[in-house]
Amino acid sequence: MNRFTYDEIEVGHKESFSVRVAQEDMDRFRAITGDVNPLHADPDYAKEHGHKDCVVFGMLTASYLSTLAGVYLPGEHSLIHSVKTKFSGAVYVGDELTVEGTVTEKNDTFELIIVKAVIRNRNGEKVCKAELQVGLI
Repeated sequence: MNRFTYDEIEVGHKESFSVRVAQEDMDRFRAITGDVNPLHADPDYAKEHGHKDCVVFGMLTASYLSTLAGVYLPGEHSLIHSVKTKFSGAVYVGDELTVEGTVTEKNDTFELIIVKAVIRNRNGEKVCKAELQVGLI
């Protein structure tokens, strides 16, 4: 886990990590949220609607943004204030995702950073992009 302080972070600072989405992640997410939409659980339904298989929950994909802030950028000293997210592609079980964040702005008055994030699949295709406002505590 990173422990960057506000003063150690500069505009342009980048951090990234990779994660493979497992069926167990889907099962746990479904159990926690109660989201039983068939797009995420019924392969036939997903295929009927233009997908190659069940689609990973978008919010499961977006949850890796929490890992980005809480573990990598800035890490231990983070407190997420807001997240603006846009999904641009489907994610499937077994996909390896790369999550990358770049600091684009610092606010000295409130000691917070703006992080532009992108999540890409193994083919380098963007599946999610986001802007996080993260305070440093």
